[in-house]
Amino acid sequence: MRPDTRFEGSSNYVATNDLKLAVNAALTLQRPLLIKGEPGTGKTMLAEEVAAALGMPLMQWHIKSTTKAQQGLYEYDAVSRLRDSQLGDERVKDIQNYIVKGVLWQAFTAEQQVVLLIDEIDKADIEFPNDLLRELDRMEFYVYETREMVKAVHRPLVIITSNNEKELPDAFLRRCFFHYIQFPDKDTMQQIVDVHFPTLKKELLAQALQTFYEVRDVAGLKKKPSTSELLDWLKLLLAEDIGPEALRSKDAKSVVPPLHGALLKNEQDVHLFERLVFMSRANR
Repeated sequence: MRPDTRFEGSSNYVATNDLKLAVNAALTLQRPLLIKGEPGTGKTMLAEEVAAALGMPLMQWHIKSTTKAQQGLYEYDAVSRLRDSQLGDERVKDIQNYIVKGVLWQAFTAEQQVVLLIDEIDKADIEFPNDLLRELDRMEFYVYETREMVKAVHRPLVIITSNNEKELPDAFLRRCFFHYIQFPDKDTMQQIVDVHFPTLKKELLAQALQTFYEVRDVAGLKKKPSTSELLDWLKLLLAEDIGPEALRSKDAKSVVPPLHGALLKNEQDVHLFERLVFMSRANR
């Protein structure tokens, strides 16, 4: 990595100064960048934009509840080897034919430095982060089947995202540079919307943002709408040619927003909103 490599944001991603500082701190320290924040705040997209801005390939490892750390390193396909041996296949003589390289192996041996995204690490078992401590710290791992040590040719920029579904181990946290993406305020959100809808009329944008934040402020919502859901909602408003007058209300509790299915994603929240509207109208 060149010493002058820095992330300064991109035309497709609105990064706050704090977020840019966090990315550059991880680059300087050569430590993984752990990004937390509400779902829909652009954590995954950050890795994509950092890779594009720095001219690095992006490798992605999307974590599921069943994902094991070993899968990121490599897997030994013993079943295929047994089947081939029964068929008399010559491939069985070389065990490397049955070693499936994981995304960490690919990132370590890439010809140039890459951005490695480990997405939603908190979905996996609690031991998953601990099982990667040595590999992410020393940038190497041992392949027992072939008796070889795989070392990183270029230390990748590792970006790890978490939705805070479970606590991560302290030993893992010590090895990371941490940044929490705060939910965007109205000014920042307006910049984000401008990137996606540069021709959106100001009156509609102002009214949509007001309605959106009023919805988020309703007490008792099980799931508050996120940035990505706001963008979906705006896309639908434009497609259906719904103007700002349809969104106007002195109080969010007095009207259910049109196409609210883009913002409210479960029946409890829809029913809560409908009850608030009914109570507001009854009290007039």
